[in-house]
Amino acid sequence: MKIQSRIIIALATVLVGTFAFTSCTDKVAFGDSFLDKASGNSVTEDTVFNSATYTEQYLNSIYALQYYGLPYNNNCGNSVSPWTGKFDQLTDCWVMHWNNNTIYNAYYSGTLDATQTPLLSYTNDNVWQAVRAGWKLISHLPTVPGLSAEQKASMKAQAQCLIAARYFDLFAVYGGLPLVDHAYSGTEGTYTLPRASVDSTVNFMVNLLDSAIDSKALRWAYDGNTTETDSTNNIGRWTEAGAMALKAKILTFAASPLFNSAQGYYGGTSEAEKQHLVWYGNYDPARWQRALKACQDFFNELGAKGWYHLTTPEEVGCKKDPDGYRQAYRKGYAFQGSHEIIHSTRVLTVDAFKSGTYTWHQWLDNPARQNCLPTEEYIEMFPWSSGKPFNWKADLAAGNIEGANGHLFYRYKAVRGGVVKTAQRDPRLYEECIVNGQQKSLDWTSGKSNGDIYELWVGGNDASNHVASHSDSLGTILQEQLTARYATGYDQNKYYMNQDYLRKYCQWVYLSLDEMYLMYAECLAQTGNLSGALEQVNVVRRRVGLANIENFPIYDANDKQIPAATWTANKDDVINEILRERACELGLSNNHYYDMIRYKKGEWMTTQLHGIITYRMQRNSKGQWVRNYNAWIGPDKDANGAASEPTRFEYEKFEIQNRRHALWGMDPNSPEVTRWYLWPFPQSEINKGYGLVQNPGW
Repeated sequence: MKIQSRIIIALATVLVGTFAFTSCTDKVAFGDSFLDKASGNSVTEDTVFNSATYTEQYLNSIYALQYYGLPYNNNCGNSVSPWTGKFDQLTDCWVMHWNNNTIYNAYYSGTLDATQTPLLSYTNDNVWQAVRAGWKLISHLPTVPGLSAEQKASMKAQAQCLIAARYFDLFAVYGGLPLVDHAYSGTEGTYTLPRASVDSTVNFMVNLLDSAIDSKALRWAYDGNTTETDSTNNIGRWTEAGAMALKAKILTFAASPLFNSAQGYYGGTSEAEKQHLVWYGNYDPARWQRALKACQDFFNELGAKGWYHLTTPEEVGCKKDPDGYRQAYRKGYAFQGSHEIIHSTRVLTVDAFKSGTYTWHQWLDNPARQNCLPTEEYIEMFPWSSGKPFNWKADLAAGNIEGANGHLFYRYKAVRGGVVKTAQRDPRLYEECIVNGQQKSLDWTSGKSNGDIYELWVGGNDASNHVASHSDSLGTILQEQLTARYATGYDQNKYYMNQDYLRKYCQWVYLSLDEMYLMYAECLAQTGNLSGALEQVNVVRRRVGLANIENFPIYDANDKQIPAATWTANKDDVINEILRERACELGLSNNHYYDMIRYKKGEWMTTQLHGIITYRMQRNSKGQWVRNYNAWIGPDKDANGAASEPTRFEYEKFEIQNRRHALWGMDPNSPEVTRWYLWPFPQSEINKGYGLVQNPGW
């Protein structure tokens, strides 16, 4: 087929005749601009690749075209625009309470079509620019003067990783892709570039990574031992560990039921399914074995070479207590130079409050246009601090939620001179989400939680009436205010918590060691080694002080308790627990969205979601506990012995209404739902007739 495709035109604009890059990433590691120009506003291709320095800067600028998952700047691609939204807001864990963005206007409304841009654009997220630039670099490297053979091999391997990563970004949401295996000049009159099958696309990505790994030209890690290997200037460069981890992630994704199944997800009769563009065409257990081997290869190398490990409380100078475990978890994903981050991308802006082009803080404050609100369903995925699974029905009956022994989030124990407060849930909950009673600040030196608490009860200083209000004549009035924080009774915390004490640029964790452990667990379970799978899960749980997962029973969808001896013998139950653990460990990282589509969890798309209303309780003149809707000041506070905070609450679930999704209530297996597993290609690209077959249902 002959085309004059937007893909090729976009690729050609990266480097034809004269060119320059504008970077959205860190100046030191990636280059804030393409190069320091000797004169004028641009330089020729011949000039660049006749200079070792310019060629190195060219590679750095390709790093600027990687995926970055936090709201940043419209000019850096559709996916980082504050007007777009986040993948995980399409799942059962998070909701967006603002109208003027893609999440609401295209997804919640159910009106997305092939004329609109999905959350990750096929043509406007720098993918094809990065691919072309990578191939351009590879083609010129052999003749660049002033570079050693080792430097050239390393730069080629890094470029291969950059190309593979950008391909995976699209593959995860579109399926099989056109395979660009060299740099087009942009001057060709015709092109042949059909969409490739899932199998071919997977092998294309994996072959790139295998070439990079086998070259032995990548460092295992930037460990800071020498100037060339220090982590300060090299954080974010692709490593051997990163290449191996990405290979494992690609193969795990490809082995999942979305692609690896006896039937296509849309019924098997669409043109894209017939051509195996959106699935393999069959189920083959060998695909899970291939993914398992990739995980094993990674951990074998880790055992031999070390450096990467999960952050522990001792490592960050903390006790093994709830706040210490939380700090360890936070440092693991937020600290630049963390030993558990395998690959990351970042921007040239610290998380300074309301400053610069980094907009996570700026857009989260009132009006909260970038809010990413946890659902009650997500909150209930987090176990108790012991590791025991949470279950609303069972724990309510046991008095663990309301009443004298109620401690949904914290336990308050009266002691001489005051109250001892202890976090009662999985420490990761308090880092992923903001819940009632949680402290607002972090000590700038130690990172320990301190300061005032979040008052998320009705009438509280923070939630106020954003969730509900009270009328003596009408009772509780559901508010669920839009463009406001706490509209579900909770708020997000990850990447929002006070990072000032870290004094680092804001990074997006693209691959991490905790994800690798859970990926390894999944592959072990899928290949029949359930006990081995649980041990990998326990490695992650122990870092935050949770007991082994197999020590406890779990609950099915109908709140029926399944004894440990039973559920640990059932592969599907183990897989479901791994997916739950991934949701708790990898919040707001796109992984829960990926889990939803690759496991074809239509019920995560169609189930009514909930928030929570919190009531502050206070004794009346008769000694009875009653709801109090006044501010926690003056007489109310004095009536409780001038305590620093309330210690008793009641909780009430409510159905989210102001952010109802068009899919809620539908049959999760219906074509109207399953078509959403992969997004539509732009109709403008389909119309060019070069073989870009549309995904099913669009």
